[in-house]
Amino acid sequence: MGEQGVEVQPNSYWRFRKQDFLPEESFQSWANYRSALAQTHFRFKDRLTSRSTDAKEIGEIRKQSENDMTRCLTWWDLTWFGFGSVIGAGIFVLTGQEAHDHAGPAIVLSYAASGVSAMLSVFCYTEFAVEIPVAGGSFAYLRIEMGDFMAFITAGNILLESIVGTAAVARAWTSYFTTLLNRPSDSLRIHTNLKEGFNLLDPIAVGVLVITATIAMTGTRKTSYLNWIATALNTSAILFVIIAGFAHANTSNLTPFLPFGAEGVFKAAAIVFFSYGGFDNIATMAEETKNPSRDIPIGLLGSMSLITIIYCLMALSLTMMQKYTDIDRNAAYSVAFQSVGMNWAKYLVALGALKGMTTVLLVGALGQARYITHIARAHMIPPWFALVHPKTRTPIYATLLITISSSLIALFSSLDVLANLLSLSTLFIFMMVSVALMVRRYYVRETTPRINLLKLIAFLLIIVASSMGTSAYWGLRPNGWFGYVVTVPFWFLGTLGIQIILPQQRTPKVWGVPLVPWLPSLSIATNIFLMGSLGNQAFIRFALCTAVMLLYYVFFGLHATYDMAHQQHKPEPLEVKDDDIAEY
Repeated sequence: MGEQGVEVQPNSYWRFRKQDFLPEESFQSWANYRSALAQTHFRFKDRLTSRSTDAKEIGEIRKQSENDMTRCLTWWDLTWFGFGSVIGAGIFVLTGQEAHDHAGPAIVLSYAASGVSAMLSVFCYTEFAVEIPVAGGSFAYLRIEMGDFMAFITAGNILLESIVGTAAVARAWTSYFTTLLNRPSDSLRIHTNLKEGFNLLDPIAVGVLVITATIAMTGTRKTSYLNWIATALNTSAILFVIIAGFAHANTSNLTPFLPFGAEGVFKAAAIVFFSYGGFDNIATMAEETKNPSRDIPIGLLGSMSLITIIYCLMALSLTMMQKYTDIDRNAAYSVAFQSVGMNWAKYLVALGALKGMTTVLLVGALGQARYITHIARAHMIPPWFALVHPKTRTPIYATLLITISSSLIALFSSLDVLANLLSLSTLFIFMMVSVALMVRRYYVRETTPRINLLKLIAFLLIIVASSMGTSAYWGLRPNGWFGYVVTVPFWFLGTLGIQIILPQQRTPKVWGVPLVPWLPSLSIATNIFLMGSLGNQAFIRFALCTAVMLLYYVFFGLHATYDMAHQQHKPEPLEVKDDDIAEY
């Protein structure tokens, strides 16, 4: 801003200079880069122990985008965004698959268990989003409470979740579109000789991703209006599924209720947790919310409470319409309605699923791009991706990064290849946010005595270790009980120790998680438990992806963020205030 509010336009948005990709001193010459690599150990120690601050994340780091996003969203927008971002491929695709393979009629308990775990995470996200209303979501929260390195690991999983999740939904979109056309599920895909699971090319999924991303780039407010309409239509289809399902219910189909035992219920719960993924996109829109302290709690908690109830009712209606052994794994609801003589209903179900998945992609394009924007502001990835367009007030480059990456994966990979990896990444992120909330409440730099910090670390390690022990024992001996006699009391004592021994160092200004430390501790335990219920392949893929992330961090991210923290890099100022562009 110049004198008397005159706008200054120092740079064109459409630019591709080296300075926008590699502005840090370490990358200005090969000599500088070799010197930076020689200091890797020292720099890693610095980044491991350093912390950001609320003020820095809210104020200073936002200047990296050169233009502000517009504060144009209310609780009403966020509630509909909650519905739009969550209700999609998961409930329509995974319900039949998991009821048939793992849970039977008890799939309703799987959704309830996943819903409880998701709600615990929602509480933690909500407190952070109110206190730190920035686009970075969990990445920003962890930078403040746990440092750059843990934030990077989370950022890598955010990128993985965003790209893989978007690709999975796009693939499911094609499957339901073929159902709407009354054609075989793979008839619109291109068959190749590649390895199974990657041999069906899906150009339609790519086209849908491009269209939704284009809409998201035109403006947040316009996207919100479109989301209202599409989500309202989708909600109508969901209400039809529930009402018609109960009208044709046969309670004998609920017997046996637990054909695969409790083990099957929790294994299915870990998979269907994918259906709740996406609510964290709402936290990334805090920077564009008019009144975050009021609107975010209403939007997040309200939408997720209703979604949990809807999911349980939809799962129950399916298993009452059709015996779990007869449920079709690929088009469960459509085939179930055919079985009760409502052949025409499969088209309505397919249309509702399509609308739901379209809004998931639409809201995902908004939220994921804002994650990427804040990660780029911190120079974890090139700051070029942090730039916000001066007219649309949207991060176009960040949106393109997600869209192009997701399109490449959606073109080749099938949904079953993607679902396990996605659930594990999502659960890991939610678990880390719960840990960060405990740190936020009980530790303040330069205020908390060192002895209290060491006690907090010890208690957190007990909580995490006992939760991992419970999950491991469940996986090894699902019908046993002795291991829980050890692990559960340790979890209880770790949480009780925090409550009794450690005084809270920070009180939320407006809205906070109730029953701290018990609710965030329970969130840690449930997320780890669900992670342990996933198969070995999910952990192998997760480990490989994490290894790739660490290589990137050692050779690029570490040095970029070190330079960002220790040099007086002065980005261009934000040009205008949000109020000046209310039309967007």
